[in-house]
Amino acid sequence: MSAIPVATPPLAHGPGFWKRAFASRSFAIGAVLSTLLTIAAAISFVWTPHSPYEVDIAMKLQPASGTHWFGTDAYGRDVASLMLVGARSSIAVGVIAVGIGLLVGTALGLLAAARRGWWEEIIMRLADFGFAFPAILSAIMLTAVFGPGMVNAIIAIGIYNIPTFARITRASANTIWGREFVLAARACGKGAFSITMEHVLPNIASVLIVQATIRFAIAILAEAALSYLGLGTQPPQPSWGRMLSEAQSLMFQAPMLAVYPGFAIALAVLGLNLLGDGMRDIFDPRLARKR
Repeated sequence: MSAIPVATPPLAHGPGFWKRAFASRSFAIGAVLSTLLTIAAAISFVWTPHSPYEVDIAMKLQPASGTHWFGTDAYGRDVASLMLVGARSSIAVGVIAVGIGLLVGTALGLLAAARRGWWEEIIMRLADFGFAFPAILSAIMLTAVFGPGMVNAIIAIGIYNIPTFARITRASANTIWGREFVLAARACGKGAFSITMEHVLPNIASVLIVQATIRFAIAILAEAALSYLGLGTQPPQPSWGRMLSEAQSLMFQAPMLAVYPGFAIALAVLGLNLLGDGMRDIFDPRLARKR
């Protein structure tokens, strides 16, 4: 029996892939900003200029100096140290929340595409129902039952991501199920699970990676919003969103306390969005040519 033809996944690496990557301005800028965010979070595990948990009221609201690079907050804590550890919190929430949405949503989308019929209808209607509960609303409901905290914020953002990944996976997988190499695999007696894992999933991986990058940016923004409202990361763990919340009453005394975390959130979201946009052009060069 002849071998079953398999399409080369768009994710495959090669000279053309890296040439497009280095030629994409969005990818380059996004990769630099995202790398800086990751480095800041990694550094905070082994070193910070001062302890982000050390309170020194005598040193509160100090301006930027050689000792405190970004000054101190209303409790005398070093702002630079808070920023570094805050990056760690943002990345942790983003990775876990997007991971929940990616794993569960992708599994549901693949199941809907493979089984069709009632399975597809039920999963898609559940996805529609999930869109009615954005991350902030879900966090408020979880907070009312279990209390505020990072774990509840992660669960809320993760649940919010599931319908998005389910819909994208199902749409992309349906396209692959109609391709000739999948029809050939079915004619050779392969089951739905084998076809999904060996042919469908590899060919939609690039779409999922791009979407995960973009959802990562949204998760960081959602975590900051939840922390700003007091529903996310709780004291004493530093958070960019809570730093903004604490700075709003000091806008005229120390406006930079709001500028630093706000600028960090903007750069992180911008970097991840540019990275996702660049990756989309790399995996599908036709999109780049249309621009």
